[in-house]
Amino acid sequence: MTDFLIRKFVKNYNQTERASVRTSYGVLSSVVGICCNVFLFAVKLVIGVILNSISVMSDAFNNLSDAASSIISFIGVKMAGRPADKEHPFGHGRIEYIAALIVSFLVIEVGWTFMKSSFGKLRDPEELSFQAVSLVILVLSIGVKLWLAAFNRTMGRRIDSKVMEATAADSLGDVLVTSATIVSVILYGVFGVNIDGLIGMAVSVVVIIAGINIARDTLKPLIGEAIDPAVYHKIKQFVESYDGILGTHDLIVHNYGPSTSMASIHAEVDSHGDMEAIHEIIDRIERESKEQLGIFLVIHMDPVETRDPLVEKRKQMVLECLDELDGTITLHDFRMVDGKKQVNLIFDIMVPYEMSREAVDEIKKQLEEKLKKRDKRFHCVITVDKSYIAEE
Repeated sequence: MTDFLIRKFVKNYNQTERASVRTSYGVLSSVVGICCNVFLFAVKLVIGVILNSISVMSDAFNNLSDAASSIISFIGVKMAGRPADKEHPFGHGRIEYIAALIVSFLVIEVGWTFMKSSFGKLRDPEELSFQAVSLVILVLSIGVKLWLAAFNRTMGRRIDSKVMEATAADSLGDVLVTSATIVSVILYGVFGVNIDGLIGMAVSVVVIIAGINIARDTLKPLIGEAIDPAVYHKIKQFVESYDGILGTHDLIVHNYGPSTSMASIHAEVDSHGDMEAIHEIIDRIERESKEQLGIFLVIHMDPVETRDPLVEKRKQMVLECLDELDGTITLHDFRMVDGKKQVNLIFDIMVPYEMSREAVDEIKKQLEEKLKKRDKRFHCVITVDKSYIAEE
């Protein structure tokens, strides 16, 4: 059913990197959510009025609030799909994260409301009623919500949408709440045991935790998160695949929405090469990065010495000393200024993000001591960088 709806209503559905296609996915998800929840609201409200059942009518209005979540998602994806303008040159993609954050608060609110209700039932247990018609309605609601959760999760994974994943979690929360109601009613009808409050408390905690997890995952890209290792390797391999690029480092990626990213990277090139030809290669990489990866890439060119064997020898010497001190530290941008009384070894080191300033200072001190033992003329000029890559 999900694949049928996608093929039917999303043009070019396989081209998920395109903003217009993402917007179509979002609109489809929201419209389906609104239709399903309005349908459940109407059915439950009619049956609730006929049976004069407050619980069924309350559940009906809960579905109406879920329709509001879908409307928020609809507005979010439509606004996120707006093209870049003068005030927002990188587009409006982060609005999708804000919409997901709002939905996460609605999930938490559902859990909190259910927790208060459950606590009240624990303190003052209410008489339950066993009605087959109510159970049939609740089971119908679970079926629709389970499909809606699976639908939104599938859509969300296809286009990496936080707001759809949040909507899927919202639907699963409703499934848990309704399932708890069914279990309580059946146990009461068969065994006369009223555990409605206990089950409600347990389910409410699960729903609240789900909402908090959604909020946490959504806040990460809004605040700024480390680069996904897969994205790091993808960009690094892409740049290094071009002739004339000897290596890369200092990759930084800024996320402006699921389909919009800007990145900067340092590319090492032969200092003896034709700078105009190398510059032309750099321009081509930046241009083709936008076309093939969908990333606006800015490249800083680092000329490195490739023909002086003494420079390479001393670089290897520094690497050996670094490896003896800490194997997690890497080196780049190595240069040397030779002299009779002093030899300057100029380089950058990349240290783990969790390494303290005191530990870094100690590493630098010990490194220089090791090098001076090999040649007392050595003087280190060290720049310390920290990685922006998440742990693999």
